[in-house]
Amino acid sequence: MYYFKDINVLVTGGGRGIGKRLAIGFARAGARVGLVARSKAELDLTHLEIEHNGGNALRMRADVCDLEQVTAAVDRMRVHLGPVHVLICAAGIQGPIGPFAESSAKAWNDTITTNLLGVVNCCRAVLPQMVERRSGKIIALSGRGAANSRPNFSAYAVSKAALVRFVETVADEVRDHNVQVNCMAPGAAYTNMTDEILRAGERAGWKESEEAHGVRMTGGVTADQQIQLAQFLASEQSNHISGRLIHINDDWKKLKHANIEPDMYTLRRLTRA
Repeated sequence: MYYFKDINVLVTGGGRGIGKRLAIGFARAGARVGLVARSKAELDLTHLEIEHNGGNALRMRADVCDLEQVTAAVDRMRVHLGPVHVLICAAGIQGPIGPFAESSAKAWNDTITTNLLGVVNCCRAVLPQMVERRSGKIIALSGRGAANSRPNFSAYAVSKAALVRFVETVADEVRDHNVQVNCMAPGAAYTNMTDEILRAGERAGWKESEEAHGVRMTGGVTADQQIQLAQFLASEQSNHISGRLIHINDDWKKLKHANIEPDMYTLRRLTRA
């Protein structure tokens, strides 16, 4: 169990899905949580759940695609809760489903903007203060297609692969400032994206549809599993880990005290270690 008393955690995409799970998990561990999302109704519901459980949260409507909105949210959090100690980038969309040649150019480009440039904007907003304090954690949620091909989900896969390389690169730039930046692959959990795959039917492909049915039936990866990995990456126990792509199914608990080889848990890996 990790404790985050007096730690300020900013979660984008905190109104639903995995972002909401992580926000509630960090609040339960004592963190002061800043919630960023576009939907007021979803923000209100997450905020209500956190406060009913004795947590502390601040709601901020913002679109991660808009740097000014993100910067304003970070400034507001600094005024009301304090500086961002941990940034969790969970905002994302699935984008068009189906063959690339048949996809909408706008929908394809919007996916790249949200999933990649949204994280870039958030990092721009928090990194200067983290570097100045010589302390900070950034966790960006990766996804299927980041480390392997994902037919019929080209926009999502490309955005996540680019995200991993962005994280690896920025991590190297800020390593000497005691700021750690990592990607977390949360595994398949039941969210609105699962329903999007099921509604897409044949356009998603039989394998994706079959797996989505299984996730809907079982719920997929549990919230506790995702929260535990995120909290490890946000804790001081992971200060020696940066620029890595850690999957929920990796034996990541071994990393608490282990040295990491240069190419281990990076986009270049062929199999999980």
